This record gives sequence, structure tokens and C-alpha cells, in this order.
Amino acid sequence: MRIECIAIGTELLTTRRLDTNSVWLGERLASLGLAFHRKTAVGDSHEDLAGLFREALTRSDLIITTGGLGPTFDDFTKECFAEVLGVALQEDAQSREDMLAFYAARKRVPPASNFKQALLPAGAEALRNPVGTAPGVWWQDPPAHPGARIVMLPGVPREMKRMWEEQVEPRLRALAGAPVHTLRMVVAGVPESALDERTRDVRERHGHLDWTILASLTQVELLARHADPGALEAVRIDFLPVLGDDLAATGAANLEDAVLDQLRARGETLAVAESMTGGLLAARLTAIAGASEAFLGGATAYSAMAKAALLGVPADLLAAEGTVSEATSRALAEAIRAKLGATWGLGLTGNAGPGAEGGAPVGTVFIALAGPGGIESRTYALPGDRVDVQLRATAWALDLLRRTLRNG
Repeated sequence: MRIECIAIGTELLTTRRLDTNSVWLGERLASLGLAFHRKTAVGDSHEDLAGLFREALTRSDLIITTGGLGPTFDDFTKECFAEVLGVALQEDAQSREDMLAFYAARKRVPPASNFKQALLPAGAEALRNPVGTAPGVWWQDPPAHPGARIVMLPGVPREMKRMWEEQVEPRLRALAGAPVHTLRMVVAGVPESALDERTRDVRERHGHLDWTILASLTQVELLARHADPGALEAVRIDFLPVLGDDLAATGAANLEDAVLDQLRARGETLAVAESMTGGLLAARLTAIAGASEAFLGGATAYSAMAKAALLGVPADLLAAEGTVSEATSRALAEAIRAKLGATWGLGLTGNAGPGAEGGAPVGTVFIALAGPGGIESRTYALPGDRVDVQLRATAWALDLLRRTLRNG
């Protein structure tokens, strides 16, 4: 099945808004053993959209669009498809009722312009929207294109995802046949290129699997896909001695999940003191439901004054060593551990740029871990811009704790 995604919206052609919908849809299709053969982003131009729809109908069996279903002047996805296929738009009674109920529940009256959302191309079927007012569209066998399917979804991610999971994916699953399973292995502390070389022999031995390697600022993922879960389990076992302590998690978990799971399993707790990361480490941890079982909290002690006032870091130490130093990171880790009575304390300080600070080059990061057995610290020289350095620093801090817990 040749599948095409068209992301609609002029905002997607600028740096202000990224097309995350097609990435998410691609992942969902992979679980069905399907994949996009083409993805396109197009602005809110009636002419461009109509031309693209004509092209897509000549080359694709399934066309999925996101965006352009709303009530405003720049929403005309349905209108363009109807024009291209030579059909009229008709009001769908259920969609109108759903919209009235949505507004009534909020004690509001819908603007007249909203009712255009209830219009559908003749012959198409509405996909009900449980969390918004714009219905989607399922159009099977449109005029002059037997066997083709058009799926129009809202651009709002939470609306698009609910509609896909509840109404589109079940229909596609019946077409796709046997499901495809995915083995996901998260690796920390190893560059993508080094991991590629290190795992080549195992991947070649299991060459019948579909392989992907994905790198981010905080971890690298190895993904293998196959219809047989037994084949995936066999490769997972083969990877254990190859990856060793660098394997942080499998399945849906990420680095922060692995750390919290280890802490919970040991009945231990964590507190963090951050300077240059500005609370990013705490944010990564608290984004996970149930984090409070192991994560007690932290402090963003950015200035020298905050380090002294909030955590009691000695002023003479700061004066002698500077705010960006190994000694300061160790003092932060010990202080936050004592303040909150945690089993473990992480302290981070450094220079994320853009200029030199305290004599430390941009990218210099000091991370310390205080625990029952004492304190250890690491110094890193991290690449990238300010945000890159901050995110990478949180990953190295989490990985230091993960490895200590694993080997302790």
C-alpha cells in the first residue's frame, strides 16, 4: 500500500511550528507494518493544495492529511478535495449535533462560521471528534479512484491522535494483516556512530529484521521490527552482552524512566541541585507519572547568592573555586541531599554559553553525585549551543546515577 501524508498549514513552512503529526503517524503506521512513501508540507494556498491533491491521487492508495478542517478562512482541505473530485459539500447531521453539544456543555453558542466544519464531500464519512469541534473525514473509493482512501484529520495533535487511535487505525489494521512488533533499546553514553559500528555484527546476523537507529541529544535508540515476537526476543538476548551497562532501557521507557525504576526498586530517593540546567533535570523527572515515589525535589540555584542562601554552599568556597567548578558541583550535591534527606543528591553546574564564565570554556559541565558511600564527580566538555549543552548535561547526570545504581 502506497501511503502519503500531507501536512497542511503555512505555519509548518516556517521555524515557528514543526510538523510533529506526521512523525507520530509514521510510528503508528510502523506498528501495522505500513509506512509512508512520501510526506509533504504545504501552505494555506488553495491553488497549491488542489494541485497537490491531484498529484497524490495519481500515485497513492492512502492519502492522509492533517490540518485545514477548522472554521476559519484558511481552512479549506475538504473544499479542495471536493473540487478536485467534482463533488458537492453536504452538511452531516451528526457532526452538527456534536458541535452543538460541544458548545452547550461549555454554556456557549457556536459562531455561525463553525458550522462549515459539519460540511462533508458527498460520499465521504465523518470521523467524530471526541475532544474538539472539527470532524475528520474517511473517504473510501472517491470518484474515478476505486480502491483509494482519503483520511482527513485535524491539525491539533490531541484531536488527531484520538481520532486516529479510535477510528482510523482499527480500519487500517483490518487491511494490514499480521501486526508488526517493535523491539526498542535505549542506549546511554554512547555516540550514534560508535553504536552503529559496535552492533553491526549482531544486526547482520539478524538481517531479516527491519533496523533503525535514532539519535537525540539525550540518548540513542536501536529499533528492530518483525512480525514474529520470538525473533525480537532472540535479538534482545544477543544484544545484552554487546551493550552491557550502556543499555539503559527497553520498550517504551527512556533514561529518566530507568533511573526512577531503579530507585523505586531499591526503596531509595533522589534530590537535585541545578545551576546551568535551570530546572531541566527536575522537569525530565517530574514529567513521569509516579515520580514522587522516588524523586523528592530540587533547587535551581543559579547565582552565587542562591547557592549560598538556598543550599548553604560556603561563600569562601564560591569565592575560591568559582560557581563553575568541580568543587561547587560537589557542594551542591551534598547540600541538596542533606537538605531533603534523600538517599542520593545530584549537583550540576557549568557554562552553557554563549560566552566564557569563570574561566570555563563553553560546554564545560561539572556533575557530582552524593550518596551513602560518599561522593563522586565528573567533568564533561559538551558540544552544541546553549540548549544542547543543557539537555546533554541532564542526560549525563541521569546516566551517572543509573550506572551507579546498576553496579552498586
